[in-house]
This record gives sequence, structure tokens and C-alpha cells, in this order.
Amino acid sequence: MTEKKSFFGKMDLPIFLISLIIMVLFVSLTMFQPTAAGETFSAAQKFITVNFGWSYLLGVSLILIFTLLVAFSKFGNITLGKDGEKPEYSTLSWFAMLFSSGMGIGLVFWGVAEPMSFYVKPPYGDPSSIQSAQIAMRYTFFHWGLHPWSVFALVGMAMAYFQFRKGLPALVSSTLYPLIGEKGVNGWLGKLVDCLALFITIFGVATSLGLGAMQIATGLNYAYGISASMTSIITIIIVMTALYIIAAVSGIERGIKFFSDTNMVLVVLIMGTLVIAGPTLYILNGFTETIGAYLQNIVQTSFWADTFNTNPGWIGSWTIFYWAWWVSWGPFVGAFIARISKGRTIKEFILGVLVAPALMSFVWLSVMGYSALHVDVIQHGDIAAKVAKDASTAIFAMFQYYPLASILTFMTVLVIATFFITSANAATFVMAMLTSGGDLNLGNGLKITWGLSSSAAAIALIIAGGLGALQAAAIAAAFPFMIVMFAMAAALVKAFNQETNRERVEPQVNNHNATIT
Repeated sequence: MTEKKSFFGKMDLPIFLISLIIMVLFVSLTMFQPTAAGETFSAAQKFITVNFGWSYLLGVSLILIFTLLVAFSKFGNITLGKDGEKPEYSTLSWFAMLFSSGMGIGLVFWGVAEPMSFYVKPPYGDPSSIQSAQIAMRYTFFHWGLHPWSVFALVGMAMAYFQFRKGLPALVSSTLYPLIGEKGVNGWLGKLVDCLALFITIFGVATSLGLGAMQIATGLNYAYGISASMTSIITIIIVMTALYIIAAVSGIERGIKFFSDTNMVLVVLIMGTLVIAGPTLYILNGFTETIGAYLQNIVQTSFWADTFNTNPGWIGSWTIFYWAWWVSWGPFVGAFIARISKGRTIKEFILGVLVAPALMSFVWLSVMGYSALHVDVIQHGDIAAKVAKDASTAIFAMFQYYPLASILTFMTVLVIATFFITSANAATFVMAMLTSGGDLNLGNGLKITWGLSSSAAAIALIIAGGLGALQAAAIAAAFPFMIVMFAMAAALVKAFNQETNRERVEPQVNNHNATIT
């Protein structure tokens, strides 16, 4: 480890240099050979989804089961910190930061686009029917519900436990300490795990940055007639990059917390406006009905792999893509929520991370999804047709059917921008942490370096094939991290058992000593 009293602060020089060189090569090759790069990403996505799609379905479902079992087990009362430590943030601010960093841009992008896509092209059943509308909302809830948050909960729990309770560096490799020991964590295996976490964070964030920039460009086109060209999208990424680097440099308290609180207010205003001005009863009934359908079908939906290929490509393009996307977000969202969750018990942490953001996601999806479905199913509108041409137009196309469309469009562009800054800010912090040996007092040079790298990767992927390239990169990058996550679960169980066994033994030893004395 090289300690530098400089602009870059503390730095793990081998991980920093190796990771940066590989990223520069990747971005350069992708930009100079975009067609070949796009074909390579597509081939990798097809190979993984066809041959290993089942592993994503099985793996993420097992992670959800594991986190729930831990929450309600004897380990649930363990504090993510020293005994007696209290949480640093209020519960409301904690929820806001969880939601903003974990979902953000994706929910705004897919809140209308996904239900409308499933309405006309459902996983099964008749398209453009009442049945397909019901299935559309159920699957949308499924993709944004408990499963993704269980991925974040596992990584976050492991990092918080080993960082705040055991005093290990804030690194992904530290979560494997009970399995590989100090020598393994500090050796080549630990470095490999941290490099992997860094790379999939970059690709996961690049996917979200690309989606956000595409949607901001579309919103500006709807509101002000500004061209949603490739140049516009790249310009938006550059401007947003400058803003989130400024936020990252300003620090977590002033940066992420401010933007998280701001975009939660904007989200509530947008939803409130639609509920009041839109089909209120339709939205409330739909929310209630879909919650029930989601819970009733969660087991079957979790393990459906379309064995008989009744709808070729659907499961790979949607569920497997989402599960890979959430896994690719695992290191940075997990590390970030670990950072803001010090002092909470494991049970409080898991239930808070699983339930509160998922419920908030369901509310948003119900307002957006049922407002759009009401237009196409009841009023025979054309939102689904516009989504089929360009998914980034979805939410803005829906606003055109409701009052205050221009105000809602402006507010949504603002929400995307703040979500953009919040997610990228959190990711920049985590990437800098991974290349600083787990230091929490980071140098601005590291934050700027990885902030620029994420944006360069997003621009490269946009040039190489847009949405398809973004999805393919997320799926390919996430695959090896699934193995690391299962190792995390095993390491946690071993560490928890050692701790609870020691707690049972120590009082007996103390009493024995007292008797002797």
C-alpha cells in the first residue's frame, strides 16, 4: 500500500494502475471500433443468457431467501458496528439515500416503458389484452421488488459487518476474510476480487448513465424541441459528469444527502400530480391488485426459465438482464448502503433495505404504469406504439395525455438529473474507496479519475450500440460476481456463528474465574 499525502490521497497503487490501464484500453477500443465492440457485447450477452441464464434466476432467488432467513434468525440482533453504536442518519434520510442510489434513473426510464412493453409483448398469454396488462404490472413489480434489493442487502450487510464490527478495510475482499484469511485478503485473490468489483461497478453505472442521458435528451426534445441526437446525449453525459464530480468532491453529507432529499421531494410531487389529475381510482385499485398478484406468484415467477422456449428471447432480454444489472450494481450500492448504515442491527438493516425501497418502487410503478395503461387500454391511445420505437420516450409520451404535461416533463428531467448525480456520486465514492485500500477519507483525485472513467465507458457503450450495448455490458460484467456473492454469504454465516458461539462461552468463563477468585 502506498500512502500519498497528495491530491489523490491514500492509494492502492497496483489496483489503481491495473484498473485504469484496462479501462483506458476498453474505452479506446470501443470508441475506435464501435461496430466490432457492439457485436462482441451482443455475442457475450447471447452466450451467457442462453447457457447460464438459469444461474441468475436461481442465484438471485437464493440470495433473497438467505437474507430473509438471516433477518429472522438468531443473528438478527447483531449490530453493524460496535455494541451500543447508534445510526448516523435519521431513518427518513436513510430511506431517501437507499432509494436514490439503488434505483433512481432506472425507475424513471422503465416506469412507463416496461409495463407498456409487456402489454404488447407479454412473457405469455395474448398480447394487448386485459390479461397482458395484468401480467405486465405483475412482472414489472417483480423486476423492481424484493429480489434486487436482496442483492444490495447481502453485499451491504457483509461490507458493513466486516468494516464496522470487525474493523477491516472497506473493501469487497474484506467480506471473504473468514474463508481466505488475512493472507488471502491482502494477496492476489483479494486484489482480484476488488478489481472485479471495480469493473462491474463501472459497467453497472455506465448502463444507468447511458439510460439517464438518453431520457434527458428525449425530455428536452419533448419540452423544448432540442434534438435528441447522439451529440446531445454525449453532451448531457459530459455536463452531468461535471455536476456529479462536484457533488462527489463536496463529500457524502453535503453531496449525496442533499440530492437524495431533493429528488425524493420531486418524485412525490410528480406522483401526487398524476394521482390527482389522472385516473385516481384506477391507480389505487391497480396498486392493491398488483401487490396481491406479486406476492401470490412470487415463487413461480422467480424460477420461471421458459424451458420450452414459448417466447424466445423474452426471459433473457428482461428478467436475466435485470438480475445481471442488479448484480453489477451490487458492489457499489452495497458498499454505499453499508457506509450509511453503521449502527443498525442486521434485522433492521435487512428489512429496511428490502421493504421500504421496494414499497416506494411499487408506488411509483403503479402511478406511472397504470396512468399509461389507462390511456392505451381504456382510451385506446398509442403510448405502447411510441415505446416500441424508442423506450426513452415512454414517460413523456404518457404525460401528453394528462394536464400540466410541460411542467411534469420539466420536473421529470430534473428528477433524472438528480438521480443521475446521486447514483454516479455514490458509485464514484465506492470506486475511489476500492482503489484506496478501503480508506473512507478519500482524495479528490481518485473521485475525479473514476467519475471520468464511468462517463467515458457510458459514452463508449452508447457509440457502440446504445441500449443494446449497455444491457450486454451489464450482463457480461456481472456473471463472475455471482460467485463472489455466494462466498460472501458463506463467510457471513461462519463469522456470525463464531460470534454467537463466543458470546455463549464467554459468560461461563467469566463466572468460572469469579468462583476461583
